Amino acid sequence: METIIANGRSTAINLPATIETFLLAQNLLPRSVVVEHNGEAVPPSEFSKRSLYSGDRLEIVKIVAGG
Repeated sequence: METIIANGRSTAINLPATIETFLLAQNLLPRSVVVEHNGEAVPPSEFSKRSLYSGDRLEIVKIVAGG
């Protein structure tokens, strides 16, 4: 098992994986978050195509609707 850094915490991950598979494994819906991968904002349409590698960094922010 490999590790990535998600929101500043070391997180175990089975590779190969994509951002989408990682989000789903964390019980996060891909359309409910904004993701930065190694300092680059990633559009949701790329989540299923963007591969993760050991040591990668993700910043994940949940989108919250409010009024």
